[in-house]
Amino acid sequence: MGLFSPVKKHANKFRYIPRYYDPEKERREQRRRELHGTSSQDDGEYTPGQYIRTQREARRAARSARGERKKMPSLTLWVLLATMIIVAYMLYPRIVALLSTPSQPRKVEVVQEEEFNPYTPITIVPNDYKEE
Repeated sequence: MGLFSPVKKHANKFRYIPRYYDPEKERREQRRRELHGTSSQDDGEYTPGQYIRTQREARRAARSARGERKKMPSLTLWVLLATMIIVAYMLYPRIVALLSTPSQPRKVEVVQEEEFNPYTPITIVPNDYKEE
């Protein structure tokens, strides 16, 4: 076991060893780029979202070549229309009942509470439950 020593034998060094570097693979990829017409010098700078945009544009071009069009807005319209019909169907009876009743003020009965008298007899109600 080594003990802590304030004196270093050598300075800290940055040693980067690529883990998955395959020189043969690099040569193959460079050869493919050259065959496809893009050289390794034309790669240029990467801009964020570059690959996503190119894929999206390729899908859009393929759809337009096939003649497809978006069907989503019409589906959304039908779902919205169906939801409105269901809500109207559920609320229609309540709206009609609300409008058909006369708007007369309701009479509220005021029940006067009797003063508590501990000497009044208790009313007993018979139980109608019959056991079988």
